[in-house]
Amino acid sequence: MGHRKHSAPRRGSLAYSPRGRAKSLLPRIRTWPKVQSDKPTVLGFPGFKAGTTHAITIDDRAKTPNFGKPLFNVSSVLSVPEVEIVGMRLYAHENGRDFALVDVKAGSEAAADKLPLGRTSRVVALVSSVPREAGLSQKKPIVMEVGVGGGDLKGQVEYVIGLLGKKVKFGDVFKPGMYVDVLGITKGKGYEGPVTRFGVKRKQHKSRKSVRAVGVIGPWHPAAVMYTIARAGQMGFHERTETGKRILVTGNASDKPITPLGGFTHFGEVGGDYAVVRGSVPGPARRFVLVRFRARGVSKSQAPPQMVEISSALRSGSK
Repeated sequence: MGHRKHSAPRRGSLAYSPRGRAKSLLPRIRTWPKVQSDKPTVLGFPGFKAGTTHAITIDDRAKTPNFGKPLFNVSSVLSVPEVEIVGMRLYAHENGRDFALVDVKAGSEAAADKLPLGRTSRVVALVSSVPREAGLSQKKPIVMEVGVGGGDLKGQVEYVIGLLGKKVKFGDVFKPGMYVDVLGITKGKGYEGPVTRFGVKRKQHKSRKSVRAVGVIGPWHPAAVMYTIARAGQMGFHERTETGKRILVTGNASDKPITPLGGFTHFGEVGGDYAVVRGSVPGPARRFVLVRFRARGVSKSQAPPQMVEISSALRSGSK
């Protein structure tokens, strides 16, 4: 080890520690962004990942070398069937914590004046998404909370009450050109060693009994293994948030099909509403994802992109 430096940058980021398995296939939404709008709206929409494709757009980013030229974009196709607003929940924030005040179900006669708006801190809508409508075999609907933003508190309550028992489409919430966040659970890789999991270097041939193990896991004192040491463990199946994804296209398969020749690998055909998002999104095909209003970053131009072509070539491994 005479060639070894006295110090070296660590291998693997600690920003995602601990790297444990997600408890559910549904991602936890820890925060809902604030929307500067006079009109209330739901802040998220559930969907399912269908696969990837590529789209060619005209680069509309000013002050870039490629401005006005065709741009190749690796894109993800999401199946986003209609969701039903099945209820509303009011939360209060007291003593440093949030707790539910009251639930309003679809079919009940509720008025904003009869609800405890004085103690209410935020409003969420209970939405129901049916995987069967996206072409999946699951029959049980997925019910989850979706934040509501824009306008004042009373306007948000009246907005959700007016939607109780009704269907909402993806195009009613998000438009092409908007920048959004996509939350999901990544692909599971199982139990992996430190070389694959953290990217540490393999040891020199015959230098130790092991090759794909960390050379030193800590000093003599303190006689403990620090959490910063690269160790074997779970890799993948983590909760992740992809930020700043731009919506390129929204539509319905009956008007403009998006499925390539042979269908998407491990998914098949997209038969209803869909959205094409630039970049990759977490998880394999058929994995649940949530599209949310952008929570971070500088607001960019949200004009619809100028599309040139969306690939319809045969996907690798399709049948």
